Amino acid sequence: MSKSVTRIPLPSPALGTSRAVTVHRYGQPGARPKAYIQAGLHADELPGMLAAHHLLRRLDALDAAGAIQGEIVVVPAANPIGLSQSVLEYHVGRFALDGRGNFNRHYPDLAPIVAPRIAGQLTGDAERDVRLVRAALLAALAEQQPADETGALRKTLLGLSIDADFVLDLHCDNRAPVHVYLGTPLWPDAEDLAREFEAEVVLLAEESGDNPFDEANSSPWWVLPRLLGDGQTLPPACLAATIELRGQADVDDETAGADADALIRFLQRRGVVAGAPGPLPAARCEATPLAGNEMLRAPVAGIVTYSQPLGARLRRGDHVADIVDPTAADPAQARTPLHAGVDGVLWSQGLHRLVRPGDIVAKIAGAEPIEGRGAILLTT
Repeated sequence: MSKSVTRIPLPSPALGTSRAVTVHRYGQPGARPKAYIQAGLHADELPGMLAAHHLLRRLDALDAAGAIQGEIVVVPAANPIGLSQSVLEYHVGRFALDGRGNFNRHYPDLAPIVAPRIAGQLTGDAERDVRLVRAALLAALAEQQPADETGALRKTLLGLSIDADFVLDLHCDNRAPVHVYLGTPLWPDAEDLAREFEAEVVLLAEESGDNPFDEANSSPWWVLPRLLGDGQTLPPACLAATIELRGQADVDDETAGADADALIRFLQRRGVVAGAPGPLPAARCEATPLAGNEMLRAPVAGIVTYSQPLGARLRRGDHVADIVDPTAADPAQARTPLHAGVDGVLWSQGLHRLVRPGDIVAKIAGAEPIEGRGAILLTT
């Protein structure tokens, strides 16, 4: 067996406290392909963590059978900071309560640091150039000096993943079917990943804003050639994806086990694990631009009632939901209707039904970019 389990300590945020990241490793270090899988970066998103638990059990059996062909790194609970945050019996795992922001934003942007260091060194030999860039990325990251525990967590996770061939970050939405975020240059090569999970929405962007974890891993491979100029090219050597495993309440062993099986089949298909994955499921959707994703927001406070189910294919103008004001003097005037602004698939609804003005009520995946969306395409 080749498995090892280590704990990487984070700097103490306060006297008398300490936290660590638990890392499971399979295969020989440096073996290719390398896959990195993490769950729970948003620590209140539990489906991925349960899927990782089931994945580890399967990998243990495959390891014992000598079926690990590459290197696999699994971090089943990537955010010990967020796991420790509770306010009035409510778990807060998306944002750092010390004001350090969203745990899945603001990862180190390494491409501008690496570009001048490798200028003139690319040869066009893809295998050699990939090794050169990976070494430069690791070196640039090692030089980073985080000022706090959250920054150290970001550096730790990126240090485990930045040289991987495949990076899979397991999340979930509020209420949603499986959906996948990918860098545009990774499509359609990554279609097997989306089909393996029977994803009902695939959202593509070269840059979604604020450098989330998956893009910190994948985007250097298409940003570096742009920075280097002179016709320099690099293969998209890191397939990094955020896989959203349905909604926050979709936590059960049967579903998590099926997700673990899908991960194993993907690893088999990509040569990380030995075995026959079987035929791919049929595609459930076409990929759409993240810039075409409408975030339908509440204009007033009230209680949300939905008139359309998840997965509904909408036309612009279709009635999606009402915001109900139970305090209205006239009940006949208590409803504020919300309508789709784009043609597309209704793929996300809010988990909490009491909303304030500006809260996101629903998300609709449209096929065309929405004018004026701006550079920040993700929620906060």
